[in-house]
Amino acid sequence: MPIDRRGVALVIAGPSGVGKTAITRALLAAEPPALLSVSVTTRGPRPGEKEGVDYFFRDEAEFAALVARGELLEWAEVFDRRYGTPRAPVVKALEAGRDVVFDIDWQGHRKLRAALPGDVVGVFVLPASRAALEERLAGRGDRLAVIAGRMQGAAAEIAHWPEFDHVVVNRDLAEAVGAVREILHAARLATGRQHGLAAFVTGLR
Repeated sequence: MPIDRRGVALVIAGPSGVGKTAITRALLAAEPPALLSVSVTTRGPRPGEKEGVDYFFRDEAEFAALVARGELLEWAEVFDRRYGTPRAPVVKALEAGRDVVFDIDWQGHRKLRAALPGDVVGVFVLPASRAALEERLAGRGDRLAVIAGRMQGAAAEIAHWPEFDHVVVNRDLAEAVGAVREILHAARLATGRQHGLAAFVTGLR
């Protein structure tokens, strides 16, 4: 029988354009029991986005009420819009032994670690080079001024890599996904996370 364990809160962070969303999607496809944390936001839905799948869409008053009631594990304001992580579904999943994957920035990682001590495993994704990151951003078709701003933001984001448990350089998507899967598998086996170990060991005597 499998040993009961608590789920892993796996944070995948990194600068814009580094490929963390692609890594997250590939990881979830390869690890079907894992869940993607769905954020709540005050911005309106974009074409094709669905409530509860892409985001939970709430107005400013509703978001403020969630904050006041302590129903968000972390939240931040980005470009005049608020984004946050609902507490209840994450805690429920972790207690049931399901892993939850977060695609958030270093600030969200810091706040999440404070809110869920012992649960969070942080992975920071780095680009293969500055030129590679700039090329990826240029491939999105943004204006030069936008790309320059994102490169500045990337430098600020990258400065926080020492706060994470693991660092993965995204030279090749398949290799990066494989590395993150190995990190997740190792985290599942942490002694403190396997709360069914004591009963299992007792049965071996």
